[in-house]
Amino acid sequence: MAVTGVSFFPATLSPVIRRDFTPSVGKFSKSNPISFRRLAVSTEQTQTQTPTPTTTATPTPTPTRRLSEKSEELGEAGVAASDDEVEQNGRVLKEYFERSKELISRSDGGPPRWFTPLECGPPLKNSPLLLFLPGILGVGLGLIKNHRRIGKIFETWCLHIPVMDRTPFTDLVKLVEKTIRSENNRSPNRPIYLVGESFGGCLALAVAASNPDIDLVLILANPATSISRSQLQPLMTLLEFIPDQLPFNPPNMLSLMTGQPLRTAIESVVKGLPLQQTVGELSQDLDAISSYLSVLADILPRETLRWKLQMLKSGSAFSNSRLHAVKAQTLILCSGRDQLLPSQEEGERLCHALPKCVIRKFNNRGHFLFLEDGIDLVTIIKGASFYRRGKYLDYVSDYMLPTPTEFKNVVEDNKWIGTFTSPVMLSTLEDGKIVRGLAGIPSEGPVLLVGYHMLLGIELVPLVANIFRERNILVRGIAHPMMFVKKDNTREMLPDVSQFDTFRMMGAVPVSASNLFKLLSSKSHVLLYPGGMREALHRKGEEYKLLWPEQSEFVRMAARFGAKIIPFGAVGEDDISEVVFDYDDLMKIPYFKNQIEKLTSEAGNIRTDTTGEVANQDVHLPGILPKFPGRFYYYFGKPIETEGMKQELKDRDKAHELYLQVKSEVGRCLAYLKEKRESDPYRNLLSRLIYQTTQGFTSEIPTFKL
Repeated sequence: MAVTGVSFFPATLSPVIRRDFTPSVGKFSKSNPISFRRLAVSTEQTQTQTPTPTTTATPTPTPTRRLSEKSEELGEAGVAASDDEVEQNGRVLKEYFERSKELISRSDGGPPRWFTPLECGPPLKNSPLLLFLPGILGVGLGLIKNHRRIGKIFETWCLHIPVMDRTPFTDLVKLVEKTIRSENNRSPNRPIYLVGESFGGCLALAVAASNPDIDLVLILANPATSISRSQLQPLMTLLEFIPDQLPFNPPNMLSLMTGQPLRTAIESVVKGLPLQQTVGELSQDLDAISSYLSVLADILPRETLRWKLQMLKSGSAFSNSRLHAVKAQTLILCSGRDQLLPSQEEGERLCHALPKCVIRKFNNRGHFLFLEDGIDLVTIIKGASFYRRGKYLDYVSDYMLPTPTEFKNVVEDNKWIGTFTSPVMLSTLEDGKIVRGLAGIPSEGPVLLVGYHMLLGIELVPLVANIFRERNILVRGIAHPMMFVKKDNTREMLPDVSQFDTFRMMGAVPVSASNLFKLLSSKSHVLLYPGGMREALHRKGEEYKLLWPEQSEFVRMAARFGAKIIPFGAVGEDDISEVVFDYDDLMKIPYFKNQIEKLTSEAGNIRTDTTGEVANQDVHLPGILPKFPGRFYYYFGKPIETEGMKQELKDRDKAHELYLQVKSEVGRCLAYLKEKRESDPYRNLLSRLIYQTTQGFTSEIPTFKL
């Protein structure tokens, strides 16, 4: 493991960070004591002026289209695709305790101070500031697994509270307030993120309540505002009565940080690891972990533990009494197996109490969420659409490409779609030749892909995933606003917004003329369904019927930027399902009619200015009968050029003529696929399984002759 370190300075200083970019030295070796030095300690006095850091400026992130142009795009995309792995649990715990030991040995009795981990590196230009507020341990290394990734997109400061420090909660609030006010004065247009873990969640809420005029974004992981209902209550009482002369060991919080060993062993066996190997590795991990119990005892001696538990109690009461004053945008992360706090219950309570709050639940995680395997803070922030560099979120300029790991996880979570439907992708070259694959999709944007929306949009994942995998092109989908926000802070009927995190991470943006304008102006590849929800929630007998607005859309916007319009069709929904109970049937039953009206009210109608059948955007779930799986087919037609047509298409009639041409081409693509699939010998799932059994499950399955 490469040697890493931190820049360390008192919080009472002017809160301008001083970095030490000393190169890392080799791997850890007892014969090389220099390589073990990981901290650059600042000993300046309070009155000393800390110099402003000088870092290499990197280009402002812009919406990125292609992942293959790494040298250019890593500077623009936000998160480097080649550096997206977070540390795994075994290594990170060792690192956590080694770094904690060094911080303890180098720090004094106070005051609390900020430090920046050296592995964070210089962030992108105009990155927001992230202040990490630690939990009860107070070390400030709770984000150690995520330092490299958050350091790419945030200017990151972590708060360290020395073991012997006795700063009261209200003074900690003032300390953080002084920092955010100073930074807000220095950069008034950038948001300040407060990431609070456990006790740090109380601190973040208290600071936000006192500073409603500052643009703060709160990310709270298992906030300790529920300490009054915690299992720590008996411990608080016990500490009050144990005489100082009696020996006392701190509670074994280490087991809470590492999770249940039995669960780890079971999961390893399920993954196919030999039992002997699993037991051996588990034993080694436990032996290594036990060697750091002394470090935990150093972090939490009895007097410190007693002080911190009292701080938790007062901090919880303080922040709970001021929840009504919190106006900041808030993301709550809560664990389902938190053995210290009732975190999921508390998360729900806070989410209802705070006006701009959303929640993400992690049912199988423990209290120390950020130290657990598979938890990537950057991915969570991206999925929740919580990353912005200005006062308002810009879905185009603030967007960051999915990293290879994030894309792999998306594919894994949805691999059943590809397994059952074996998608066939066809495209058209410039000379009109139809080929298998996606070579006909232009590499350079702006490109507008316009097509037919299958039932429930089930064609989306294979479409976006295959273009990304085969061509390294990310297609930005124009989506319904209900996938992004809660309307009036209520969402009783609609699915939870968290269910759409994957779509947002893969580039979906809310439908609006301004977002389409920004995407095309940035030369993106954009996915558009003129039929929208009405087409995706079609009635019985409407399979492959184009339900487009009567008036022309999108063509003049495309011509303004010279975008290539690619009409496409997708068929196969009738091979996997059949609508047996549609909207018309549901509206005849009073109960379902009432439910549809509530759903539609929550979602909102985005086509109030449209006439015709497509204007009916009522949200409902049709009754669907599954079928023995067939196959999906996609056909991308020949690109329609709009370059040089900007003036010509100002004429409404000519714009409408091009609009009808695109619609006709989409219909032609659908007709072509419906006809050709009849001659596909592998249209049936059984025939495809037989082929893969003989040829290998990674082999490409043939289709009809082109």
